[in-house]
Amino acid sequence: MRIPEQFYRKQKQLAVLVDPDKLSDKQLEETARNAQKAGVDYIFAGGSLLINDNLYQSIRIVKDNCDIPVIIFPGNNYQLASNADAILFLSLISGRNPDMLIGMHVIAAPYIKLSDIETVPTGYMLIDSGKPTSVTYMSNSFPIPRDKKDIAACTAMAGEMLGLKIIYMDAGSGAERSVPVEMIRFVKDSVGIPMMIGGGIRTPEQLRAKYEAGADIAVIGTRFENNLDGMLSFGEAKTAFNH
Repeated sequence: MRIPEQFYRKQKQLAVLVDPDKLSDKQLEETARNAQKAGVDYIFAGGSLLINDNLYQSIRIVKDNCDIPVIIFPGNNYQLASNADAILFLSLISGRNPDMLIGMHVIAAPYIKLSDIETVPTGYMLIDSGKPTSVTYMSNSFPIPRDKKDIAACTAMAGEMLGLKIIYMDAGSGAERSVPVEMIRFVKDSVGIPMMIGGGIRTPEQLRAKYEAGADIAVIGTRFENNLDGMLSFGEAKTAFNH
């Protein structure tokens, strides 16, 4: 399974983010099955802070209940598991915290090399969502202001020039407001690599707006794990957009 090749598909794609700390084994099973029924393309596993050491177990449960690629979305270099299909090798290019730019990557690299997990070099950009989020606190960095699309575009361009393969613009878990469509459109016109958009996408209408603005992959949260109808509505919106 070559994850980057899938990222470059022309069709719009959908990912569900699961936080192993917040879901029971039963909820993980249900989320995986619902995601399969809804036509979800990827399941991201991880979070800003994991208290319990159950990432490997959580990924195993998900993979036992669906055929969807499971990709680690790491909050730090401890969030690693050899049974994942890939890992978003995140560089927080919107901030100036050296640990999030390269420091943790150096520590994680030997384990990733030995485990043969596929890496997806990702330029991670935090966008202001209207309130402080876990990721801004844990990363000790400031998000890009919502009205500074030029800063976002220049940051993404620099990431692409550094060789990163994906730009991930994230408003964060529990965001009050999602990434503005004007910013997505402006950044999309500035780079030639795929864009992921996450945080605060709560309705199919918002999903379609992100796609129309230029998002290649939209990331929704685990508020849908017990709501098959809700997840199906997002899957249907993605399918309708692609046709």
